[in-house]
Amino acid sequence: MTEIDPITLSVLAGRMEQIADEMDATLFRAAFNPIIAEAHDASHGLYHADTGDTLVQGKSGLPIFVGVMSFAVKAVIDKAAAEGDLADGDIFIFNDAHIGGTHLSDMRLVRPYFRDGKLFCYLASVGHWHDVGGAVPGNYNPAATEVFQEAFILPPVRLARAGVVNQDIIDILLRNTRLPQSAMGDLNGQLGALDLGVRRMDELLDEYGADTVQAALDALGQRAETLMRSELTALPDGRWEAEDFLDNDGITDDPLPIRVALEIRDDRMVLDFTGSAPQCAGPVNIARPTTVATAYVAIKHIFPGLPANAGVMRPIDVIVPEGSLLSAEFPAPTGGYTETILRMIDVVFCAFAQAAPERVVANAYGTINALSIAGKRKDGRPWVMFSFYGGGHGGSIESDGLNHGNAPISTATIPPMEILEAAYPVMFRTWALRPDSAGAGAHRGGMGAIYEIEVLEENGAEAFLFGERGRFAPHGIAGGGDAAMNLFSYETDSGWQHPPLVSKMRGLRLKQGQAVRLETPGGGGYGLAADRAPAAIARDVARGLITDEAADAQYGPAWRKETA
Repeated sequence: MTEIDPITLSVLAGRMEQIADEMDATLFRAAFNPIIAEAHDASHGLYHADTGDTLVQGKSGLPIFVGVMSFAVKAVIDKAAAEGDLADGDIFIFNDAHIGGTHLSDMRLVRPYFRDGKLFCYLASVGHWHDVGGAVPGNYNPAATEVFQEAFILPPVRLARAGVVNQDIIDILLRNTRLPQSAMGDLNGQLGALDLGVRRMDELLDEYGADTVQAALDALGQRAETLMRSELTALPDGRWEAEDFLDNDGITDDPLPIRVALEIRDDRMVLDFTGSAPQCAGPVNIARPTTVATAYVAIKHIFPGLPANAGVMRPIDVIVPEGSLLSAEFPAPTGGYTETILRMIDVVFCAFAQAAPERVVANAYGTINALSIAGKRKDGRPWVMFSFYGGGHGGSIESDGLNHGNAPISTATIPPMEILEAAYPVMFRTWALRPDSAGAGAHRGGMGAIYEIEVLEENGAEAFLFGERGRFAPHGIAGGGDAAMNLFSYETDSGWQHPPLVSKMRGLRLKQGQAVRLETPGGGGYGLAADRAPAAIARDVARGLITDEAADAQYGPAWRKETA
């Protein structure tokens, strides 16, 4: 094995991260779909030639894709081994969530990278396409009971063979979407990102040589493992448990428990999700690759200094019970995976807070509130506005939580109101912080948001909501208070109404001039409310973040002395 000095290792680590970052930027600039172009719901990385393990990931992509893409690459490795004809210039494409994790909207492209006729590594791109068929525009179908009702399913197939694109595959893809122009634009953006990755890898290996770069990749994995073991050794040994719930599965209105037992012994950790709900009828199931990837995301939040490398997970055992909604089998629906993995992160944080509360933040708002509004324009052209929405993040030992942030499963951004209004026949009546939504604490949680969206198209529209936290509030930690829960309402001829299943609804008809309204949760508080500085409470009241009445109820009237 080639020896590599620390300076060269650092330089090469930066160069390879830059390749992944540049691939991210290429897709963000080229994509037609605002969920990729504006919200950055995509990711790129370099993956091990034999195992598919994550070697390097871009900093702008979604962390949840770090782990799941290793399973996607491994699926391609297994397919190529079975068929025995992997070639330079091959590109595989698929969206099967039970193989590659997450859900069917996430289209994965995997390309082997060869050097001097020998496989060196894999490059991969994943992006959330706007629509891939199924019963619901945008593919978040809260009433789905099998994946066939969510979207078109594509197993790993060759989009290109030895550099020659198979137009038949593209024709199939474009025939299975309501928005073929958007899909074609996103596909071209992903292909362009992979092409750029190949060019940048060629330049890197031309400069340093394949042996040196391979040595750097091996060393980065070993370093990530060593750092993780060091972090665990510094923590107390013990076992801690936590539990939280999903509102329902969109079919039956029963809560679904998510449980974890976190155990630390010396330089190893176990995350045991035994006791979580069994596989359910509705689309809050997730496949095992998604569960393992979510454990990685939670760990990265708790240990932010660790690199995005599969070596981090070598000292960690993730126990996923068979038959549970965290290890769902095909064809169980998985479209609402985002809600389940957010609850997983919440319970890991709550368990870890019992061991080292200074390491974690209180629960964030805990739902992406996937809202699709779709219809047809006067000329018959379909339109689909799919987006996700923000809320409050949890307080920490250092500060109050972030107001109106995005979900902690990603580094994505919430698409700007101006972009959505320009692209679709809607108007935002309200886009504002939600007063009194944060959990109280020495450091309060962040504020949730209020969105009210009016339909302008004279043909009206149909809306679909896939949310959570309508019945179970985001938790505070270290004595902090819980945040406000999610509240969805919609306008009808007889006034404002709420969905029977609280956070999920399908087939909501809206006339021109009618609206939907989301009031998203805040973040949980950190520390005792009695320890919050009166001046900070008075400042929040003066800014309209909390009402006088709520401040009295949560903190007592002593804060009023600051305004006397």
